[in-house]
Amino acid sequence: MTGRNRVRIIGGAWRSRLVRFPGIPGLRPTPDRVRETLFNWLGQRLDGLACLDLFAGSGALGFEALSRGASRVVMVERDRATVEALKAAATELGATGALVVASDSLAWLARSGDRFDIAFLDPPYASGLAGQALAKLGPRLNPGARVYVESAEPLSVDPPWTPLREGSAGAVRFALYQYDNPEPPSQP
Repeated sequence: MTGRNRVRIIGGAWRSRLVRFPGIPGLRPTPDRVRETLFNWLGQRLDGLACLDLFAGSGALGFEALSRGASRVVMVERDRATVEALKAAATELGATGALVVASDSLAWLARSGDRFDIAFLDPPYASGLAGQALAKLGPRLNPGARVYVESAEPLSVDPPWTPLREGSAGAVRFALYQYDNPEPPSQP
């Protein structure tokens, strides 16, 4: 891992700590400026919330959530070298609330029974996976959950999704949605 393959946590208990990740083609951490905007939208503290970081990559979003008080973050990533880097970073940070899962994100959504208050979807750029993951995510969310999505193109969403905020930085488009299903999802 080179000096370029690291990202700085920008807030919370681990502020200014570095997370290293492998130089995998297409792996691009969410930029500091975008993360700052996201956590301004979510609130600076995520005390006690359960979070899901699909397509975890560098882990920047998941570790940032833990740094800001999330009780647990499940990080789902399919690339083995990246999974090992996420586990090493969790150990280095003492991130006891991190669970790193080696799996395809869509396959994991189909078989998991966990539910979350916040989810981060940052799939490989221009892969089209953001919309697919959002379509499968509902049963894994608690009512009122918020979902952050990065994608190449804006997503068109219908109820039970409510767009809350959106923005862009360079080629990165990002949005925050709320899951408004008043009924808890049924168990699979």
